[in-house]
Amino acid sequence: MIPPSFVEQLLARVDIVDVIERYVPLKKGGANYLACCPFHNEKSPSFTVSPSKQFYHCFGCGAHGTAIGFLMEYGGTSFRDTVKELASQVGMQMPDEERFDHAAHAHGQSLIEVMATAARFYRSQLKTAPAAIEYLKKRGLTGEIAARFGIGYAGEDWQSLRNAFPGHYDDAALIEAGLVIQNDAGRRYDRFRERITFPILDQRGNVIGFGGRIIGAGEPKYLNSPETPLFEKGRELYGLWQARQAIRESSTVVVVEGYMDVVALAQFGFGAAVATLGTATTPTHIQKLFRQAERIVFCFDGDTAGRKAARRALDASLEQLSDDKTVRFLFLPPEHDPDSYVRENGLEAFRRAVEDAMPLTEFLMRELRQDNDLTTAEGRARLVHVAKDFVPRVAAPVLRLQLIRALAEDSGLPEGQIETALGLKTASGKPRKAAPRQAPRTGPVSPLRQLLRVLAAYPNLCGHVPFEVALALEDSPEKSALLALLDAFDDGALEARSLAMFYERFRDTPVEAVFGDLLSALENNHYTEDTATTVLSDLLLKHRLHTVETRIAELNQRMASRGPNPEELQQLQTLLKEKQKLKSGQAD
Repeated sequence: MIPPSFVEQLLARVDIVDVIERYVPLKKGGANYLACCPFHNEKSPSFTVSPSKQFYHCFGCGAHGTAIGFLMEYGGTSFRDTVKELASQVGMQMPDEERFDHAAHAHGQSLIEVMATAARFYRSQLKTAPAAIEYLKKRGLTGEIAARFGIGYAGEDWQSLRNAFPGHYDDAALIEAGLVIQNDAGRRYDRFRERITFPILDQRGNVIGFGGRIIGAGEPKYLNSPETPLFEKGRELYGLWQARQAIRESSTVVVVEGYMDVVALAQFGFGAAVATLGTATTPTHIQKLFRQAERIVFCFDGDTAGRKAARRALDASLEQLSDDKTVRFLFLPPEHDPDSYVRENGLEAFRRAVEDAMPLTEFLMRELRQDNDLTTAEGRARLVHVAKDFVPRVAAPVLRLQLIRALAEDSGLPEGQIETALGLKTASGKPRKAAPRQAPRTGPVSPLRQLLRVLAAYPNLCGHVPFEVALALEDSPEKSALLALLDAFDDGALEARSLAMFYERFRDTPVEAVFGDLLSALENNHYTEDTATTVLSDLLLKHRLHTVETRIAELNQRMASRGPNPEELQQLQTLLKEKQKLKSGQAD
């Protein structure tokens, strides 16, 4: 683990404009620099780089971060390798991580650190596992590709992770991370045994879970990490971290079914493949992929199971579609998976198959026509009836019109009547709104988040916020962020680039998201210092009023249950006077 203090010193020396300009041409625009975003396709620039805040933000896709985050996202490198590269560029020597890791063990490691330690251990075990090495060689994998994907091996010992965590195998973090199982008798044992391990990485390159492929006979053939605070199967995709550059270059991503398919395709030169993690494709998967690609191609076996998986992927895609994004379906011959297909037919044949994949509309219409005899009125009526579950959910308006036209041709009905039958128009012919694309809802900004935004915009106002206000708050990421700001202000160390440093200090914790929001919100800051001061005063007054009202309610409840005493009556009287005064000030 790299000490946070080293990361902050590094960010203090690095200029984010210099770093990003090596990869993206920037143009000066006011106080910031502008460019077309390198993380999604766009024609007009929405990517801004702030030299004062040392932070980048894209108003199109929402990508944001520090110089470290940019290099990780753009180059597909890990946090440690990125820090090492930047440090060498500015002449800083990397700290002794082994000594710092020992101290981290003494104080308890975070789940991210635990997973990284396990991944290193599994990789080291692969070197001494002939059966696993032989299996990978038979699948045609080189040592280079195994290293690129961090492939490792979990041995047959029931507690081999004791060697990775000497003296710490009983830590709760190993169970929380899904590495260790504890039975009813209290005995612990490793989840992954006699399996080749495939680390699952998040969007920052951190190991958040593992997939394990058994060697030889045994069930299940593949085993995934359980749901943990780090890992949620319905949100993550195997290989996305390694595939990002290839996806950007081709604007296409191919979704396959297994770890080995992803790795084998990469071995043969096709790097833009990812896999779902033992679960059906979800709308979140589609949203994540459309942020990086214009075209998603689902690649499935041509058997019944493959068609069912394709149907689920189709269902997840409908509400995420737009007219400038496409989804296609590639069905391989029954005797092939992507691995065997590319071995037998070659890389170019696979690329042509991806290019010629079936458009979503064709697949959807084929599924709708299935089992409907269109030579009969009943079959044509059932076609429209079945389509009602799908077509109205298509979020792309022009694409939806194309489907309505196809249904009209198949059913022999006018397009207007099809729209009415699908519920897209009322009987009077007035259009109904199309189903909206699913997107996370954002609620109103809380008073505490408002307070943080004011302080982020005008750090000198931290001096108006008593520490007692922050300490009295319930524990939350916002409270931690507020305390960090107030501490830095008291130390005289709060400056424009401090928020970016806090962002990195709290990396991979809920507090990171708070500072990300603050930095992004600064780009839309409409406060003057005078209005910010007024807002701050109002927020502090509301906070004090809430505190007083809570205390009054507590005293009333206590006196109602056991009777009043003189001291409590005096407190209540004082609080009631303060409440009246505060309300008067609020009215003013």
